[in-house]
Amino acid sequence: MDADLKALEEKISQLVQLCKSLREDNIELRQSLAIAQEAESQLKARMEQAQVRIESIIDRLPEDVL
Repeated sequence: MDADLKALEEKISQLVQLCKSLREDNIELRQSLAIAQEAESQLKARMEQAQVRIESIIDRLPEDVL
């Protein structure tokens, strides 16, 4: 019976370690996701600015160029 309890204790210890590891991974993934989302947001803003600038340049072109 002691061997069974010892084995169960070891399995519980491994499970606790796995949970801690997964929690840490989850935190890292959430941080990475937040960074990626911010980068995406900044890229979208830059693309919108570029689109406005290009449209402005096109609008200023003489009609015979188009």
